[in-house]
Amino acid sequence: MSDTISPLAVPFPDLPAIAGVTPRIARAGYKDWGRCDLTCVELAQGTAVAGVFTKNVCCSSEVELGRAQVKAGRARALVVNAGNANAFTGRRGRAAVEAIMAQVAAHLGCAASEVFVSSTGVIGVPLPADKARAGVASALAAAPCSWQDAARTISTTDTFPKGATATAIVGERTVTISAIIKGSGMIAPDMATMLGYIFTDAAIAPAFLQQLLSHAADRSFHCITVDSDTSTSDTVLAFATGKAGNARIESFDSPGADAFAAALEAVCLQLAHLVVRDGEGARKFIAIAVTGAVSDDSARRIGLSVANSPLVKTAIAGEDANWGRIVMAVGKAGEPADRDRLAIAFGDTPVARDGEPVAGYDEGPVAAHLRESEIRIAIDIGLGEGRATVWTCDLTHGYIAINADYRS
Repeated sequence: MSDTISPLAVPFPDLPAIAGVTPRIARAGYKDWGRCDLTCVELAQGTAVAGVFTKNVCCSSEVELGRAQVKAGRARALVVNAGNANAFTGRRGRAAVEAIMAQVAAHLGCAASEVFVSSTGVIGVPLPADKARAGVASALAAAPCSWQDAARTISTTDTFPKGATATAIVGERTVTISAIIKGSGMIAPDMATMLGYIFTDAAIAPAFLQQLLSHAADRSFHCITVDSDTSTSDTVLAFATGKAGNARIESFDSPGADAFAAALEAVCLQLAHLVVRDGEGARKFIAIAVTGAVSDDSARRIGLSVANSPLVKTAIAGEDANWGRIVMAVGKAGEPADRDRLAIAFGDTPVARDGEPVAGYDEGPVAAHLRESEIRIAIDIGLGEGRATVWTCDLTHGYIAINADYRS
């Protein structure tokens, strides 16, 4: 993790332990750093799993295997390697992942397909099999660790550990969700350089857990961007141990299903916002709310066009109330829009309406809003009922410095 903490950082929450989940950490030494970089989470027998993965076609072996494994809906362990993405590494990379799966499976007495592996870091360097083997052995023998230690261990360029939690009433039982995530750069929808892990003691059918996670991801992880780049390794996995003792949630007809779905979505949104708050070099957290589009999907695409614009992001970094750049980004999105119906506001101040500046527009309140750390931009397209909110950060010199020195 970086020694410099993002000015948008928030304290790590008090994450409850989850029955049937045991995290451990170790130092594999994937990079020359004096910290742990391998996380191993043991899961109770019968744990259900669901996952969403990057759509990058040059994805890692970990992602390829994970996509296949998640279809069976069962998990016994998770291993996360930090400092090496093991992506674009051919047969050697896949063999390294399969060796980790086999090693953990032999220790736990489970099928190798129940062991999920993620890796994050530099692309194009095969995961050192000897370091991985020794790191896994150390982790399996280690004492359980805290959620905060696990969150730090899965990180790379992150400046602060990230976690979220929520509870829900399911029938007569309270179920708990605790989650950790890493992500700072190479962040864009579908999904991000994001490794996120959600753990719950709820009893839930794997297929329904997958449905809920996919829906929550569409409204959270797929609505954030730092730099428009989609990683080779993005993975979010949800594990449900069933230890809460609730009647298993099978569908939205099950008691408490709506409450659990809301809690899961809330956790995913918290995690997504934390990733943006740790955007490489970020000093502004930006929410872009688009209304009046022809559909929700169209609104999301318009919002992302604005959020991914370097001109918009640098204007906000410079606290420049240049709303013309918003107009430009809406117009280039390739979505239905009408210049003469467009309305734009910064914070609580309308700046443009019906294709022209608002009469008597005073830039003072907008300039004051842009000096804040949390920025709100509202865009009304004026064509329909579609709406969406996306989240991003500003683009500063810090982003360039971090990524220019990434491998050194």
